Amino acid sequence: MQVNQATQTDINAVLAQMRALRAEAQAGVKENLAVGPQQDVANPAATRQANFGAMFKGALDQVNTLQKTSSASANDFLSGKSDDLVKVMVDSQKSSLGFQAAVQVRNRVVSAYQDIMNMP
Repeated sequence: MQVNQATQTDINAVLAQMRALRAEAQAGVKENLAVGPQQDVANPAATRQANFGAMFKGALDQVNTLQKTSSASANDFLSGKSDDLVKVMVDSQKSSLGFQAAVQVRNRVVSAYQDIMNMP
């Protein structure tokens, strides 16, 4: 019974975190929509490019952090400093998924760029 309660607590914690992130994302979208008309009217593309660039850089920094964490936990496990194999595997999967997502976004951006450049 103890395992089920702990699992239920973990699931509830993850769901609460997901709800908080969704609310934060929705608030960010509403904030960006409210700021939209006040942006630089002379050069709106530069404003959008800066926002996308900053967002993409932040995502890449987060992937980099995940990879460093994964590497550190694997090194700790291999050197005997830690015996938590589950943490090593979870960190490894987080790193892998983050990297795969970043590669997919990059591929889509490159594909969109090529489509635009091939237009007559």
